[in-house]
Amino acid sequence: MHRVRILLLVFFLMICSPLSVRAERVVLFLGDSLTAGLGVEADESYPQLLGALLARDGIQDVRIVNGGLSGSTSASALARLKWYGKIRPSVLFLALGANDGLRGLTIEEMEKNLAEVIAFAKARGMTVILAGMELPPNYGDAYTGAFRAVYRDLAARYGVELIPFLLEGVGGVAALNQADGIHPNAEGHRRIALHVYPVLKQHLLMTHDQKQ
Repeated sequence: MHRVRILLLVFFLMICSPLSVRAERVVLFLGDSLTAGLGVEADESYPQLLGALLARDGIQDVRIVNGGLSGSTSASALARLKWYGKIRPSVLFLALGANDGLRGLTIEEMEKNLAEVIAFAKARGMTVILAGMELPPNYGDAYTGAFRAVYRDLAARYGVELIPFLLEGVGGVAALNQADGIHPNAEGHRRIALHVYPVLKQHLLMTHDQKQ
């Protein structure tokens, strides 16, 4: 009986030891319907596919949180990020602005909203990856050019990683989108995940090395 108690004590100490607890890093994807995976299964959305790619490559200490919300604009971004603060994200993947542009909202307001989110995240030690968007040409050269420049300018101002166009190789390709021509289908999400993966993986490996 005494021996059993000793073995139980040793086991308890092992599982409670700091050496046996692996720190979990949370990657929060803050976006709209493109991120939420509107029209596809939950495990087919690009954030979930990125989680599968990380696991495939042996990066196990990461939890993917899909904060995509259909119809959302940059106006709600800061409030949403504050709400997610309780899970202490390590990486913020910011993919908002598409609905701002499609609704013709002011470029200045979008830039202010996204800037507040980035500043808030960086002040709390989050690594920020900013995913840019593009608008259809029928919105006019002036508006589409100013819209595109917001992402480039914010990335330079705050020193964050920029993926210039989240839907690179997917946007406008009928075979990779649903019938509405806007939301990617399952294959489209797979292409997005492959496009984003090298950047996300690099940042996770870099932050992991810095903590060693």
